Amino acid sequence: MSLIEAHELKHWQDLDEDFLLFDCRFDLVDSEAGYQSYLQGHIPGAIYVHSDKDLATSKNGQNGRHPLPSIKAWQTTYASLGITPNKKVVIYDNQGSMFAVRLWWMLHSVGHKNVYLLNGGYPSWVGAGLPIETSETFRQTVPETQLQNYQGLVLVDAVEKNLQNPQFKILDARANDRFHGNNETLDPVAGHIPGAMNRCFKDNLEADGRFKNLDVLRAEFAELLKGLPSDQIVHQCGSGITACHNLFTMELLGLKNSSLYAGSWSEWCSNPSRPIEK
Repeated sequence: MSLIEAHELKHWQDLDEDFLLFDCRFDLVDSEAGYQSYLQGHIPGAIYVHSDKDLATSKNGQNGRHPLPSIKAWQTTYASLGITPNKKVVIYDNQGSMFAVRLWWMLHSVGHKNVYLLNGGYPSWVGAGLPIETSETFRQTVPETQLQNYQGLVLVDAVEKNLQNPQFKILDARANDRFHGNNETLDPVAGHIPGAMNRCFKDNLEADGRFKNLDVLRAEFAELLKGLPSDQIVHQCGSGITACHNLFTMELLGLKNSSLYAGSWSEWCSNPSRPIEK
């Protein structure tokens, strides 16, 4: 698990390294915008992965905006993307890895080791003057791998129980105004899970969408966590996507074994009996 720079990725391509490249561009408001952007130009050889169609399952009004697929469904998608357990994988988007991290987590959580995020994403590739293509790279399905269950996944029942008997701390990756119940544009109820901390995923990034210097990030997380063990952190956001950004960043810093509440705020607030804070 690591970051890869645009010039390193180009070097891999030049050497004809064996790896899979996935484009995860997406838009929460217009779900087809990412694919349309992909068709207008992408890194050569990249396969498009759709956050709704590939990395989520059907919504029922109670399970959030991007419900995590069953492990069986993910196993099928994993194979359809051409992934095998030892295959190197590089993932990118065009928004500071905010969508790429969902695929990263779904691989990480089933034990896949060789997964890289392109630091700065598609803009870093284009900004370096590297070639793009518009022809689609299609998936090459491989035989299914028997995947282990998601590791580090926390369900809503555990979050409810944690309110009465705290065993972990929720870290909410949404913007501070949404965390405090202001400017809620995506979910019908505003606020946050009682007792949660807040660190917007964008705080992990420089203005150009690249990750901040690791020493800077290490100091910021030390101030945030105040000695709390990383395995007592459960990440949450609006729908289980950008929460993975804080989780990835902690892993990058060696703060291992934090967990994901994939249902996140959109699942939590769907039940009016669950308490909220603002």
